[in-house]
Formats: sequence, structure tokens, C-alpha cells
Amino acid sequence: QVQLVESGGGLVQAGGSLRLSCAVSGTAFSINNMGWYRQPPGKQRELVAGVTSGGNTNYADSVKGRFTISRDKNTAYLQMNSLKPEDTAVYYCNANVAPVGMYWGQGTQVTVSS
Repeated sequence: QVQLVESGGGLVQAGGSLRLSCAVSGTAFSINNMGWYRQPPGKQRELVAGVTSGGNTNYADSVKGRFTISRDKNTAYLQMNSLKPEDTAVYYCNANVAPVGMYWGQGTQVTVSS
């Protein structure tokens, strides 16, 4: 059974930093793309950053220059610097496990106080 376990969320003041981790377990298949999404209160889930198996990355415009996604085999990280109150959201990890499908983590709360 494929599982994605996230950690690293919490409460931080504006301008601070947090590092999220997402570990994938329960599969011997290849993990293709991994990504971080977020869902602010009352809004839809949106892509924050993604990383391919080859290490190529992409970012939402709102986080470029502040967030960095990285990956080490089956674990993805999201380093978040210069956090703003508008970054407050539940952050979800996503992994595309070939050929079985796409999986989501349980979500981790990030709250940035002003």
C-alpha cells in the first residue's frame, strides 16, 4: 500500500522559514513526478512546486525565489523562506507512481502570522 507521509508544518512569523518533507513508502515501482500543492482557507487546491524524476523543477509564480523543491529518491522536500501570511494553507504532497497512479499525502498545516 502506497503511503505518503508529510512532516514539517507549523506556525511561523512572517519572514520566517519552514521545511516540509514527504516520504513515499509501500511501493517498488518508480516514482515519476512529485509535487507540493496547497489549499488556503476557502480556496481551491493549487500547485506550489513540482519536481520530476530527473530533477527538473517548476514553481507557481507566487513562490518563485522563495520556495525550493528538492528530491532524494522517494522523499521530496519543500524549503520555504521569506514566508508571508498569504502562504497560510494546508500543504499536500503528491506523487505519481508508475504504473499504479497518483497518490496524495494527508496534508500538513502551515500558518504564517503577520
